[in-house]
Amino acid sequence: MKYAIEHIVAYGHKNIRATHKTTFEVTSESWLTPRGDCIIGVKANKTPKDFNVEFKKLIRRDDTIIVAILIANSIIDVVVGRGSHSLTLSDDTRMVFRKSNYTCPKTVMVNANKAAIEINRELVRKLRELGEKAKLHVILLAINQYI
Repeated sequence: MKYAIEHIVAYGHKNIRATHKTTFEVTSESWLTPRGDCIIGVKANKTPKDFNVEFKKLIRRDDTIIVAILIANSIIDVVVGRGSHSLTLSDDTRMVFRKSNYTCPKTVMVNANKAAIEINRELVRKLRELGEKAKLHVILLAINQYI
């Protein structure tokens, strides 16, 4: 079995709605309009392009399981999905977690079991109400039992 971990730190924002039905996103940008209904965190300290080589190699496999642990103000939620051989991980601004198999440079997870609308509403409320005072930790754990 092989595993790799990435830890991303982002922040809340007054415009976080988290109502998208098929994705959620974390961005390194500092601003967010109300139209960004998939975004759950801004000012991320990492993007897919920054991920370490071992992590990238592992999540570029179809048989890798990815666990995203979302933590803000002691509220935790967990999202489980898959890696894909189609991941390029080349975006330098956004990371998107998808319920579908679609990939693009910003995709970091496919076949996720949750989208923005399904994330713990108390966690979303804290990110919105506390804004930048709410620190969001996204811990990505990639696990592959076949390596």
